[in-house]
Amino acid sequence: MKTETKIRDKFLENLKEILSKYNAYLVGGYLRNYFINGTISNDRDIVVEFGAKELAQAITKFYDAAFVELDSENKIYILVLKDKVNYFDISEALENNIETDAKRRDFTVNSIFYDLKNSIIYDPFDGIKDIQNKILKASDLNNLKDDPLRILRLYRFYSTLGFEIESSLNEFAKKSFNLILNSAFERINQEIILLFGGKYISQTLLKMFDDGVLEILFPFVKEIKKIPSNTHHHLDLVHHSIETVKNIRYDNPYLKIAAFMHDIGKPKTWTIEENGRHRFIGHDILGYDLAAAELKRLKFPKKKIKYIAKMVKNHIYPATLVQNNATKKAFARFVKKLGADAPDVIELSRADRLSARGVAVTDEMVKAALNHLENLLNYYNEVSSMIEAPTKLLNGEEIMRILNLSPGKIIGELSDKLLEAQMIGQVKDKQEAIKFIKDLKSSINTQK
Repeated sequence: MKTETKIRDKFLENLKEILSKYNAYLVGGYLRNYFINGTISNDRDIVVEFGAKELAQAITKFYDAAFVELDSENKIYILVLKDKVNYFDISEALENNIETDAKRRDFTVNSIFYDLKNSIIYDPFDGIKDIQNKILKASDLNNLKDDPLRILRLYRFYSTLGFEIESSLNEFAKKSFNLILNSAFERINQEIILLFGGKYISQTLLKMFDDGVLEILFPFVKEIKKIPSNTHHHLDLVHHSIETVKNIRYDNPYLKIAAFMHDIGKPKTWTIEENGRHRFIGHDILGYDLAAAELKRLKFPKKKIKYIAKMVKNHIYPATLVQNNATKKAFARFVKKLGADAPDVIELSRADRLSARGVAVTDEMVKAALNHLENLLNYYNEVSSMIEAPTKLLNGEEIMRILNLSPGKIIGELSDKLLEAQMIGQVKDKQEAIKFIKDLKSSINTQK
């Protein structure tokens, strides 16, 4: 189907003269999003029947952009404009034929083309109609067999778009999902991040579990699904984990991954006491290692592995503060330990609390816990600047001079204690700081 239309995009309109020399088509996510909500994307995918490199070089020169030859064999180029916001992805059509290229794409919603020379929409698989009906269909199931990662991509679009999956495509995905493991884990990794960045991630995880594919992507699901509901959890562990993801308010896919994995250590620490209470002592500590190993297998960057594993390890830390009626000093230690990650740990703890509503958990308990977490977050906001850029009332050299000490571990310990005293308002100026460290030194000597 071909229809005449006009897409208003100043970055493309500026290139009208250049584009008139090529059989070039706008395609992919740009058009999908345009027909979903009318937005103009900053990332423009252009397929050209002939002369991809020449077109890419012409656009590079026009915009004084950065030119990246991503794949010389398949003629794929990326252009980054000076604002670092707008991009062009230029590639050559398969067999130098736009109809062949269309037949090799994954889903109908991604198989819409816009002829940049003649302002005509080419929609061979009725992708616009499927967008209107909010349904995901395959352009050709053979395309998914050729690149199995597209099966994972299907669930990613389910998560980001909220569209239903056509029944025959869904059946194919369920039967063939294990093929994605033949793909490079670096590619799988990128799809997982996009999956968890979707607005509909919790319902997608539920669907993947019901479809029997979630444990293929995340083998630890085979273990956590053995943990049933109990007096403190109204859901079994798989559904509790997904509910925790649902209750995360921050738009952070890595925090949502941490929410999904936060109880990964429970199966190996599971005991049942004589009174029937389920215990999982140390599951947070063990979870740190298990989560890190799982993320390493999936080729996550080291920095992201460290962040997610840190969330898993500390997800019950705020709860322990609640149970122990924590003082400001305990709050200060929490903030010092977690630094800028403190709000994310608090958010994970909040989501975990909301997702565990067994018969032994009263509304009053939940309300008290949420109030406490809000107080903890407010405290962090009050003192965060002190952590990020501390104003030292006394530096290390001053402490050594005042106390007549030589350099050593004790200087760092005294500095930490002084910062903690500042954070709880115990010490406000230099004179109070001098008295504090003298008293602290005296206390240390007395203990010895």
